[in-house]
Amino acid sequence: MIELSINDKAYRVEVQPGETLLEVLRGLGFKGVKKSCETGNCGACTVLLDSRPVASCILLAFQAEGRSITTVEGLSQDHRLTAIQEAFIEASAPQCGYCTPGMLLTTVALLAQNPEPTRAEIREAISGNICRCSGYVKIVDAIERAARSLRLK
Repeated sequence: MIELSINDKAYRVEVQPGETLLEVLRGLGFKGVKKSCETGNCGACTVLLDSRPVASCILLAFQAEGRSITTVEGLSQDHRLTAIQEAFIEASAPQCGYCTPGMLLTTVALLAQNPEPTRAEIREAISGNICRCSGYVKIVDAIERAARSLRLK
């Protein structure tokens, strides 16, 4: 039995040896955490662990005990989208949507560290998040838009 803090809520979870954080999160109903490559290469399973993006498919669940986990479900407050989520919609960045949760969480971490990233810095930050539907132009545009929006607040 381990205790996890997910989106600022405490959970007591029984985990099996070798069970990944991805498996536990999906079992708890966090469907924004996507299962894809299972090797930590695509970014679909990205969550924030202590505010840093990690691949939950290669992190054992017990390694997250005592740390803060944020999933895409934890971004909005009172059913209101964040400036980053709004920017993705306004820029028409999501296409199929499979990579979007990981892209959003990676963007949160990027803009917390660098509120004025260049397009090259944005591309570097999201390089661990694969989008098979786009050429990333609208995603980068969305992140630039989000950065501007957050600076104006």
